[in-house]
Amino acid sequence: MSKETNTPIEKLFGSKTRAKLLKLFFENPGKSFYVREMTRVIDEQINSVRRELLNLESIGIIKNETFDNKVYYSANNKHPFCRPLVDMFTKKIDSSREKDVHETTWEEYCRPVKNYLKGLIVTNRLPGQDGVDILIIGNDKTKKLTRWAEVVEKKQGKPINYVIMSADDFTYRKSVRDRFIEDIFEMEIVEIIDPEKIIKE
Repeated sequence: MSKETNTPIEKLFGSKTRAKLLKLFFENPGKSFYVREMTRVIDEQINSVRRELLNLESIGIIKNETFDNKVYYSANNKHPFCRPLVDMFTKKIDSSREKDVHETTWEEYCRPVKNYLKGLIVTNRLPGQDGVDILIIGNDKTKKLTRWAEVVEKKQGKPINYVIMSADDFTYRKSVRDRFIEDIFEMEIVEIIDPEKIIKE
């Protein structure tokens, strides 16, 4: 007899084991787990875990790799549902820090450095994914942009992978199709600040 589902997440996904596995994978999208490790962590029967792993793998939302004769499962970071699931399982309710960052537009947020900032690209980088969270374009001789980026990092409450480069450097690297710049444009971009039209030109 199956266990009764109680929480909204369990009711949404129709299975307590499935909900627990999704939570495990998408709270830790850069980590891999083997089956017996998962059964201990989520406290569910091994047969139920194996069944749900097959279901999740069949739709491509998780993947597996074999190391030292053990099969390890992890979130498929390339699946289109990965970001929504990461958001669902890692979102903190009633976070004043989140409200401060996300309810303020980036135009307002960048106001203290508008005289130094030539452009800004904010990406939706997944945990464990290569790339940058913020590309800051502008004059940083006085380290004003560096200090601003550190303030952003504190308000986010987590490490931010940011890069600062001059407008000339960005324009040149964009013109020669530099791999670093190309990779940024291939990521999911959530905001572009481009007062001098050097990013989208």
